[in-house]
Amino acid sequence: MKIIDEPQFGPMFRFNDANVYWALHLLSDGRRMGRKRLAEEVGVGEGSMRRIIDTLKEWEFILIKQTGITITKAGQSFLNQIPIRPVDLNLKDSVMGEFQQAVLVLGVADKVNNGMEQRDEGIKVGATGCTTVVLRDGVLSIPPDWNLDENDPANAMKIRKEIGMTQNDIIIIGGGNTQSVAVEAAVSAALVMF
Repeated sequence: MKIIDEPQFGPMFRFNDANVYWALHLLSDGRRMGRKRLAEEVGVGEGSMRRIIDTLKEWEFILIKQTGITITKAGQSFLNQIPIRPVDLNLKDSVMGEFQQAVLVLGVADKVNNGMEQRDEGIKVGATGCTTVVLRDGVLSIPPDWNLDENDPANAMKIRKEIGMTQNDIIIIGGGNTQSVAVEAAVSAALVMF
């Protein structure tokens, strides 16, 4: 899924679609946030954040006031249309990296082969890895064939109770040396599913 197109001329962006998505997600709780803090939490420089903000303002997805930046109804609606939901899940030994971020991706389990595609997307943005968990035929597994229900029932139960996965959903967990890299890895891997 492409959110923002790269410029045809001039310098390339130093941010990606995952950064744009995460900026909107951070604003989606209704809090006002300044550009500098938003840049820090997304993990991009202030110049990149300025470009992201300018684009989102042009699309009427955000409002900018002296007290901070807020998301608009149009921005919230756009965010809700993307079938990705950040979730709080830490699988410790199953994901490489000091920091982890998980996202629930709705209805795409049939597009996952062996999980390497998602891992590779995470690696491209600097992650130490990405782990994919799939729910197919009522079984939680880590592709290609590691049955989470049988081999790690505690984490399987945690996922079933806390995340709200439904048939054909996946979870992608990005791992990195910083929280922003873990976020970028998980969201980048999720966005290429569409």
